[in-house]
Amino acid sequence: MIWQQLHSLAGSYPLALRGLGMTVVLSLISLVLGTLFGFGLGILRTGGNQLIGNVIGAWVDLIRGTPFLVQIFLIFFILPEFGIELDAFTAGVIALTNLAACFICEIVAAGIRSVPTGQVEAALASGLSRWQRLRQVVLPQAMRIVLPPLVGQYVLLIKDSSVVSAIGLTDLTRVGWLVVQRVPNGLLVFFLVGVGYFMVCYPLIMLARRLERRMGAVHGEVQL
Repeated sequence: MIWQQLHSLAGSYPLALRGLGMTVVLSLISLVLGTLFGFGLGILRTGGNQLIGNVIGAWVDLIRGTPFLVQIFLIFFILPEFGIELDAFTAGVIALTNLAACFICEIVAAGIRSVPTGQVEAALASGLSRWQRLRQVVLPQAMRIVLPPLVGQYVLLIKDSSVVSAIGLTDLTRVGWLVVQRVPNGLLVFFLVGVGYFMVCYPLIMLARRLERRMGAVHGEVQL
């Protein structure tokens, strides 16, 4: 029986590749945009303007404190009520980018705050402008703290991309639902779906572990 089901699954290989490709493309675009926006929000949140920091903090807390499924439903189903029509891919990119930016914002803000005050004061005494202090002193030191959790967050967000299947986007998870209607073995089908996600995430998992080990090796050198 299992061999017959595996043989039947072989016919779904092109569809599975399409779904895997959609997951990779969607995740890659969202993570690149989310990283850019996340770094910008993290810098603004720690920039000294309390009003801007509070507004960003409130938005970050709202996004982090509500289910991602609800967020993507609001973007895909509610925005058309206000005349904003979005296809499933665009809605997925917007929702994932926003989610990534909010989590990355917190990681970056924590990294910036971890830089010793003395380092910033020394840069200020050297006559560096705010941008020069940020680029030459603060961010290089903050990145030592930011990189491991940042890569780990990438893994979580790639897995979160599976939620886009709820709005009809043919990603890897939706392919699993389509295939299981033809091959009624949910355990086997979604085991293979899980293997697909693991193949995408595993290189990032290894990178995060390597960065964590490197951080551990220099932890005695960097006192934050």
